[in-house]
Parts: sequence; structure tokens; C-alpha cells
Amino acid sequence: MSRNRDTFNEINITPLTDIFLVLLIIMMVIAPMLDQQGLNLTVPENVAQEQVQKETKIMTVMVDAGDKYYLDGVEVPAEELESTIKSQAKNYPDGLLIKTDADSTHGAMVKVMDSARNSGITSISVDEI
Repeated sequence: MSRNRDTFNEINITPLTDIFLVLLIIMMVIAPMLDQQGLNLTVPENVAQEQVQKETKIMTVMVDAGDKYYLDGVEVPAEELESTIKSQAKNYPDGLLIKTDADSTHGAMVKVMDSARNSGITSISVDEI
């Protein structure tokens, strides 16, 4: 008495399709809510020499190879950097220029950028020495 059972040879993909559609809908709903945080950097354009001649008041912070900070040629300790930039910011309405040595660390430059942003400076440029 042997029963002849029909073997199951097909895979039902309907539940798998349902799961993928639910995941797709979740991603489509969440994606616009993700806030991309980062720095808005603008690349300087080539300008005519006449435009450069106008008097600009830009604060210059230099970061050397030893990650020491110099504000307009005067060394500033790392712990006093933000307060010094904040006190000088009103004298330099055109923004901040960060000049970095090729051997300085990325963290040192980011510290200057964070200090400037916390001090209310919105225009920041970066240049390599």
C-alpha cells in the first residue's frame, strides 16, 4: 500500500516579493527624512586681477606641520583657538582663510573649521602652503 504523493517542485515567491515591497516602501518613506550633514564648501573661481585689488578683510589661520595654530602670524594655543577667533571675528567681515601645511593632520584643520563655525564665521576657505 504505497501512496503516490505528488512532489512539490515549485517555490512560492509571493511572501518574498511581499517582504521586498514592504522594505522598498519603508526606504522610500525614510530616505527624504535623512538629513545630510556636512560642510558646504565653495570652490573659488578665477577672478580678474581688478577684483582682487579691492580691500578685503580676511582672517588668516595657519596650521603648521606640528599642528600649531597661528592667527595672523601669532601662535595661538589649541585650547584658546575658538575664543581667539570669536574675539577677532568682528574685525574680519569677509571670512576666514585656513592655510595648512602639507604635513599637518586633517584633525587640526577640522578643529579650526569647527572653531570658526562656532564663532559665527560662515565663509571659510582652505589653502595649502
